[in-house]
Amino acid sequence: MLGFCFWASLFCCRFRLIFPFFLTLFYVPVVLLGFSISRSARIKVHELRTKSKTELLNQLKDLKAELALLRVAKVTGGAPNKLSKIKVVRLSIAQVLTVISQKQKAALREAYKKKRYLPLDLRPKKTRAIRRRLTKHQESLKTERQKKKEKYFPLRKYAIKV
Repeated sequence: MLGFCFWASLFCCRFRLIFPFFLTLFYVPVVLLGFSISRSARIKVHELRTKSKTELLNQLKDLKAELALLRVAKVTGGAPNKLSKIKVVRLSIAQVLTVISQKQKAALREAYKKKRYLPLDLRPKKTRAIRRRLTKHQESLKTERQKKKEKYFPLRKYAIKV
């Protein structure tokens, strides 16, 4: 295996290709130890939501390690089934990260529930114009002058003869 890494790096230098540094770090120990992670089934998001944060972080670490192995296999000319698995693993990583961020945001919403002010990212997005619009209470307020005018000059009511 060490001979392979030497020849691969020599080939890359000869043709001015970038030799992945992690190839020397991961490929040799992984192959020599016979270590492999093989989860071809896609992750179900509803199962992820039931897991704790530490479990999610461990799963994320495993998926990233598996992705590194698959990328090594891609560089070394691995089997086509491994190459097609890269997409599934990347999608699984994205799902785990999404669930982690959603849980984090839900916890923040719970923490700021009783507070007077919310952080900007927890406020409703809407549009810039709607956010700057007057509130219902502000719209209903009247000046002293308006109040006097309505009091002394009320709207006239007419009876219409049919």
